[in-house]
Amino acid sequence: MTNNYRVVVHFDGTEYYGWQFQTADYPTIQAELIRVLKIIAKKQVLVTGSSRTDAGVHSSGLTANFHLPVAIEPDSLKRALNSLLPRDIRIMECAVMDKSFNARFGAVSKTYVYRIFTGQVQSPFNQRFALHLPFPLDLKAMRRAARHFVGQKDYSSFTSDEPGKKRLREVDRFQMKVKGEEITFTVRGKSFLRYMVRNMVGTLIDVGRGKIAAGDIPAIFAAKDRRRAGQTAPAKGLTLVKVEYAPQEAESAQG
Repeated sequence: MTNNYRVVVHFDGTEYYGWQFQTADYPTIQAELIRVLKIIAKKQVLVTGSSRTDAGVHSSGLTANFHLPVAIEPDSLKRALNSLLPRDIRIMECAVMDKSFNARFGAVSKTYVYRIFTGQVQSPFNQRFALHLPFPLDLKAMRRAARHFVGQKDYSSFTSDEPGKKRLREVDRFQMKVKGEEITFTVRGKSFLRYMVRNMVGTLIDVGRGKIAAGDIPAIFAAKDRRRAGQTAPAKGLTLVKVEYAPQEAESAQG
């Protein structure tokens, strides 16, 4: 008998090459979970993640699941995992799910937050998790441009994904907030292309600096050409904050 466990993983992605396992030379979050689960289960365990975060991107909401050949009470498993994982990776939630639960294919939405600090001096407590841009930005133009990123569209101009991949995606929320010396972008959708959120934010930064006009965004979409959009915003400012599932799946936890 095996149990299907769901975990919510928080991590500081600064020292990692993203979520997905690569080789021993490239530390990843998935590789660390596989390593510690092998210690607990005494065998290799497949770990499925809700998202393939890029190198340097952080999480306060990534969800993963795995099947263990031994039954362990969820709180005990959480403690065991956290005792073995590096300090910059923590399991915040652990539950036993129905056998059918899959963290990747069951996800119905993902929410990312990108943070920009605009003050002259950035605190060391903040510098790992927010992009520092200590110069004026045209916030009104950025707000006008941000409206164009909501809806179902072809995001070819905002991804570095392989050419054969379908580029149609739906963004149901793209919110820009300014509070003091911090700008935050909250982006929600079912799925995202490679670098998509960072390319959208980078384009808005270029709008704020006057390099791209807010009214040019529809033409950039229509071009379906990555070269027409703006820069790729650095990974450090991006955090996956929430992954949502259908109610029946979310309620199937047994612990």
